[in-house]
Amino acid sequence: MENNKKNIHTISLLVANKPGVLVRVTSAFARRGYNIDALVVSPSFDPNYSTMTITAQGDPATLDQIMKQTVKLVDVIHCNEHTGEDAVHQELALIKIKNVPANKPVITDLVNKFAAKIITEDENIVIIACAGTTLQLDEFETVMKKYGMIEVVRSGKLVMTKSKSST
Repeated sequence: MENNKKNIHTISLLVANKPGVLVRVTSAFARRGYNIDALVVSPSFDPNYSTMTITAQGDPATLDQIMKQTVKLVDVIHCNEHTGEDAVHQELALIKIKNVPANKPVITDLVNKFAAKIITEDENIVIIACAGTTLQLDEFETVMKKYGMIEVVRSGKLVMTKSKSST
């Protein structure tokens, strides 16, 4: 996924935990024709605030304008773009595959290779959870397609800076 896209951007925002903030932030992207590929909103260290992580692709100059507009919004505390060097990027995938007993040894080896985990299984399906970078999850998903993949749900990126300062 990520290796096939150009101009991938990961932006984190610290925002007030109030109704309507999500709509105002995403509207800033929509007004400039910027599509959001993934959006994760979660509580922050302070219950008065939430952390938003937005993954989008597009022109860097347009993104710069969007970030300048976004940071001016009343309930946005800060807005930063993160590269692979300054932050840790991870996401989670849940993958449902057909439960074929003959594939069990191979599936177990792949789960171990990718540091994944079988969450549940019955006579029909196996659900596997895998965390990693976008590229790692893309690779895992490609491999799982060979074993009767039924469904995939991915969380979108979570990002955290490597420095002492807040993301």
